[in-house]
Amino acid sequence: MKNVLFMFVLFLFVVALVVWLQIFLSKMKNKWFGLILSFAYSLLMVLSIATFETMGKGQIWMSVISTFLISNIPTIVLLAIYFGIREKMKIRSEIDKMNIKDL
Repeated sequence: MKNVLFMFVLFLFVVALVVWLQIFLSKMKNKWFGLILSFAYSLLMVLSIATFETMGKGQIWMSVISTFLISNIPTIVLLAIYFGIREKMKIRSEIDKMNIKDL
C-alpha cells in the first residue's frame, strides 16, 4: 500500500514538474522553446513502439496508429498550454503597445 501511494505521489510530482516546465518554456521570447516538450514526447512515444517478427504488416500499422493516437493525448495538453500562454503574451504585448501610444 505504501509503495502504491509513493508511486502515485511521484507520478503527480513528475506531471506537475512537466506542466511547470512547459509553462516556463512557453513564456520565453523564442517561440520554439515552448514546442520542445510536445514534439520530444510525441517522437519518443512513436519510437518506443516494439514490433516483433511474428507480427504482420497490418498488425504493425495498427500498433503504430493506436500508439500514435493514444500517446499524443499528453502532447495535445502540452500544446494547449503552449498556445494559451502565447495568446496571453500576445494580448499583453498589444496592451503594452496601446499604453505606449496613449502616453
